[in-house]
Amino acid sequence: MATGERIRFFRTLRGITQKYLGLLLGFPESSADVRLAQYESEDRTPKAELTGQMAEALDVSPKAIAVPDIDTMDGLMHTLFALEDRKLLRITNTDGLICLRAEIFDGGIHAADLEQRLRAWQEQSAKLERGEISREEYDQWRYKYPELDTSKQWRKVIPSQELSNLILQ
Repeated sequence: MATGERIRFFRTLRGITQKYLGLLLGFPESSADVRLAQYESEDRTPKAELTGQMAEALDVSPKAIAVPDIDTMDGLMHTLFALEDRKLLRITNTDGLICLRAEIFDGGIHAADLEQRLRAWQEQSAKLERGEISREEYDQWRYKYPELDTSKQWRKVIPSQELSNLILQ
Protein backbone atom coordinates (compact mmCIF):
# COMPACT_ATOMS: atom_id res chain seq x y z
CA MET A 1 0.00 0.00 0.00
CA ALA A 2 1.13 3.52 -0.72
CA THR A 3 1.49 6.09 2.03
CA GLY A 4 -1.86 7.75 1.27
CA GLU A 5 -3.67 4.41 1.41
CA ARG A 6 -2.07 3.65 4.77
CA ILE A 7 -3.07 7.06 6.18
CA ARG A 8 -6.68 6.51 5.04
CA PHE A 9 -6.66 2.92 6.35
CA PHE A 10 -5.55 3.90 9.86
CA ARG A 11 -7.70 7.05 9.95
CA THR A 12 -10.77 4.99 9.04
CA LEU A 13 -9.76 2.26 11.48
CA ARG A 14 -9.68 4.87 14.25
CA GLY A 15 -13.06 6.23 13.12
CA ILE A 16 -11.93 9.82 12.60
CA THR A 17 -12.54 12.24 9.76
CA GLN A 18 -9.97 13.89 7.55
CA LYS A 19 -10.86 17.23 9.11
CA TYR A 20 -10.38 15.95 12.67
CA LEU A 21 -6.99 14.41 11.87
CA GLY A 22 -5.96 17.59 10.07
CA LEU A 23 -6.91 19.62 13.15
CA LEU A 24 -4.93 17.26 15.39
CA LEU A 25 -1.94 17.90 13.14
CA GLY A 26 -2.36 21.68 13.52
CA PHE A 27 -3.72 22.51 10.07
CA PRO A 28 -6.10 25.49 9.88
CA GLU A 29 -9.77 24.52 10.24
CA SER A 30 -10.59 25.93 6.79
CA SER A 31 -8.17 23.56 5.03
CA ALA A 32 -7.61 20.64 7.41
CA ASP A 33 -9.74 18.16 5.44
CA VAL A 34 -8.34 19.34 2.09
CA ARG A 35 -4.76 18.83 3.26
CA LEU A 36 -5.53 15.31 4.51
CA ALA A 37 -7.33 14.50 1.26
CA GLN A 38 -4.21 15.57 -0.65
CA TYR A 39 -2.04 13.17 1.37
CA GLU A 40 -4.53 10.32 1.07
CA SER A 41 -4.85 10.78 -2.70
CA GLU A 42 -1.04 10.92 -3.08
CA ASP A 43 -1.21 14.48 -4.49
CA ARG A 44 1.16 15.42 -1.66
CA THR A 45 3.69 13.34 0.25
CA PRO A 46 4.14 14.07 3.95
CA LYS A 47 7.66 14.78 5.12
CA ALA A 48 9.13 12.52 7.79
CA GLU A 49 8.23 14.91 10.63
CA LEU A 50 4.58 15.08 9.54
CA THR A 51 4.46 11.31 9.07
CA GLY A 52 5.67 11.00 12.66
CA GLN A 53 2.94 13.37 13.86
CA MET A 54 0.29 11.44 11.91
CA ALA A 55 1.55 8.17 13.35
CA GLU A 56 1.35 9.57 16.86
CA ALA A 57 -2.18 10.90 16.27
CA LEU A 58 -3.25 7.54 14.81
CA ASP A 59 -1.42 5.57 17.54
CA VAL A 60 0.76 3.58 15.10
CA SER A 61 4.43 3.41 14.21
CA PRO A 62 5.61 5.86 11.52
CA LYS A 63 6.83 2.75 9.68
CA ALA A 64 3.23 1.57 9.46
CA ILE A 65 2.34 4.69 7.44
CA ALA A 66 5.42 5.26 5.30
CA VAL A 67 6.10 3.19 2.19
CA PRO A 68 8.13 0.37 3.75
CA ASP A 69 11.73 -0.33 2.87
CA ILE A 70 11.63 -4.09 2.37
CA ASP A 71 15.41 -4.23 2.64
CA THR A 72 15.01 -3.87 6.39
CA MET A 73 13.30 -6.35 8.69
CA ASP A 74 11.01 -3.65 10.10
CA GLY A 75 10.04 -2.55 6.60
CA LEU A 76 9.43 -6.13 5.53
CA MET A 77 7.25 -6.75 8.60
CA HIS A 78 5.14 -3.66 7.89
CA THR A 79 4.72 -4.82 4.28
CA LEU A 80 3.41 -8.16 5.55
CA PHE A 81 1.12 -6.38 8.02
CA ALA A 82 -0.28 -4.26 5.16
CA LEU A 83 -0.98 -7.42 3.15
CA GLU A 84 -2.78 -8.84 6.17
CA ASP A 85 -4.80 -5.60 6.49
CA ARG A 86 -5.88 -5.94 2.86
CA LYS A 87 -7.00 -9.50 3.60
CA LEU A 88 -4.48 -10.95 1.16
CA LEU A 89 -2.29 -12.78 3.63
CA ARG A 90 -2.81 -14.69 6.86
CA ILE A 91 -0.18 -15.84 9.31
CA THR A 92 -0.75 -19.26 10.81
CA ASN A 93 1.02 -21.91 12.80
CA THR A 94 0.88 -25.32 11.16
CA ASP A 95 2.55 -28.20 12.97
CA GLY A 96 4.82 -25.77 14.79
CA LEU A 97 5.86 -23.95 11.60
CA ILE A 98 5.06 -20.29 11.03
CA CYS A 99 3.30 -20.06 7.66
CA LEU A 100 2.13 -17.18 5.53
CA ARG A 101 -0.72 -18.10 3.24
CA ALA A 102 -2.89 -16.37 0.73
CA GLU A 103 -6.13 -15.34 2.35
CA ILE A 104 -8.80 -16.79 0.09
CA PHE A 105 -11.68 -17.12 2.53
CA ASP A 106 -12.84 -13.50 2.31
CA GLY A 107 -14.02 -14.03 -1.25
CA GLY A 108 -11.78 -11.26 -2.54
CA ILE A 109 -10.68 -11.66 -6.13
CA HIS A 110 -7.26 -10.24 -5.25
CA ALA A 111 -6.69 -12.99 -2.70
CA ALA A 112 -7.51 -15.70 -5.23
CA ASP A 113 -5.12 -14.05 -7.69
CA LEU A 114 -2.41 -13.91 -5.02
CA GLU A 115 -2.93 -17.57 -4.23
CA GLN A 116 -2.57 -18.49 -7.91
CA ARG A 117 0.66 -16.51 -8.16
CA LEU A 118 2.05 -18.02 -4.96
CA ARG A 119 1.23 -21.52 -6.24
CA ALA A 120 3.10 -20.77 -9.48
CA TRP A 121 6.09 -19.60 -7.44
CA GLN A 122 5.93 -22.67 -5.21
CA GLU A 123 5.83 -24.93 -8.29
CA GLN A 124 9.01 -23.34 -9.63
CA SER A 125 10.68 -23.61 -6.23
CA ALA A 126 9.75 -27.31 -6.02
CA LYS A 127 11.18 -27.89 -9.52
CA LEU A 128 14.44 -26.32 -8.35
CA GLU A 129 14.52 -28.53 -5.24
CA ARG A 130 13.88 -31.66 -7.35
CA GLY A 131 16.64 -30.67 -9.80
CA GLU A 132 14.21 -30.29 -12.71
CA ILE A 133 15.44 -26.75 -13.35
CA SER A 134 18.72 -25.00 -12.60
CA ARG A 135 19.16 -22.09 -10.20
CA GLU A 136 19.69 -19.90 -13.25
CA GLU A 137 16.35 -21.02 -14.75
CA TYR A 138 14.62 -20.46 -11.41
CA ASP A 139 16.08 -16.97 -11.07
CA GLN A 140 15.19 -16.22 -14.69
CA TRP A 141 11.57 -17.18 -13.94
CA ARG A 142 11.47 -14.95 -10.84
CA TYR A 143 13.22 -11.96 -12.36
CA LYS A 144 11.13 -11.99 -15.52
CA TYR A 145 7.85 -12.79 -13.78
CA PRO A 146 5.13 -12.85 -15.06
CA GLU A 147 6.47 -13.11 -18.64
CA LEU A 148 7.88 -16.62 -18.11
CA ASP A 149 5.02 -17.92 -15.97
CA THR A 150 3.48 -20.91 -17.70
CA SER A 151 1.39 -22.07 -14.76
CA LYS A 152 -1.88 -20.68 -16.12
CA GLN A 153 -3.67 -23.63 -17.59
CA TRP A 154 -6.89 -22.82 -19.39
CA ARG A 155 -9.33 -25.61 -20.02
CA LYS A 156 -12.48 -25.72 -22.07
CA VAL A 157 -15.39 -26.69 -19.85
CA ILE A 158 -18.40 -28.34 -21.42
CA PRO A 159 -21.52 -27.96 -19.25
CA SER A 160 -23.47 -31.07 -18.36
CA GLN A 161 -26.85 -31.70 -19.95
CA GLU A 162 -28.46 -31.00 -16.58
CA LEU A 163 -26.79 -27.58 -16.40
CA SER A 164 -27.75 -26.82 -20.01
CA ASN A 165 -31.37 -27.66 -19.28
CA LEU A 166 -31.34 -25.47 -16.19
CA ILE A 167 -29.90 -22.52 -18.13
CA LEU A 168 -32.55 -22.86 -20.87
CA GLN A 169 -35.46 -22.81 -18.40
